[in-house]
Formats: sequence, C-alpha cells, structure tokens
Amino acid sequence: MTQFESNIKYVPYSQERVYEKLSDLTNLSDLAEKLEGIKSQLDGKLEDLTFDQDSLSVKVQGINLTLRIIEREPCKCIKFEGVNTPIPINLWIQVLPNNGDQAKMKLTVGADMNMFLKPMLSKPLKEGVEKLADLLTIIQY
Repeated sequence: MTQFESNIKYVPYSQERVYEKLSDLTNLSDLAEKLEGIKSQLDGKLEDLTFDQDSLSVKVQGINLTLRIIEREPCKCIKFEGVNTPIPINLWIQVLPNNGDQAKMKLTVGADMNMFLKPMLSKPLKEGVEKLADLLTIIQY
C-alpha cells in the first residue's frame, strides 16, 4: 500500500465543528453547489459528485469513484474505503485541535498499486489529495 499525504491545513473552526460536518456527508451539499459553479474551470476533470450520509461518489475524467465511511473516531479521524474502485484505495481525514478556535487537518490516501500503475498514478494521487485538502479548508463549518 502506497501512501500519499497532504500538507497540514489549518481551518478557522474548532475540531468538533470540522469533525461533525465531515462525519455526515449530507452536510456537504453546499460543497456540491460550489463545485457545480466551478466545473467549467476544472477542464472536464470533475464530471459528477453525489453523496449520502456515509458515501461520496465522484466521476473524474470518466472514472467513477465511490468512497464509503468505514470508521469514525469522534472528533479525530474519519476513515473511508473505496467501493468497486479500479484499485484498492483508502482515505483518512485527520482533524486535530489547534488553539481552540482553529483545527489542523491532514488527508492521507492509501492505494494498492502494482509496479506498472505506480509510475502513472503516483503524481495524480499526490496532486489529488492536496487539492482535496485545499477544498476542505474553504468549507463553511
């Protein structure tokens, strides 16, 4: 399993607020609306985004990806697992306190890639985890 980590991001909301918003994916409806508004700027890379309480599905460059929450560690971590993904994949969102009214966040993606896929997928996965982390910092928690 190869891991890709985002840089640590700072969010101007408490750890509890960030965790509560992200641990129930239906809270992200405002994010879906924002993405609709900027789809044209993404050069067709993101085609669709849907979610329910425990899962998130996105269509990126013609590939459907679904991530399902498999574990919630209150206020600290949300773990996702890929469902029917082309390669086995996991995502962890870690949320830690930082000065009371601010939280630190780091995303980690783990992907099980063979030696042929690794050179092709490493850069997009690293960039993707960083962009996702950036996106999560602009949400109104």
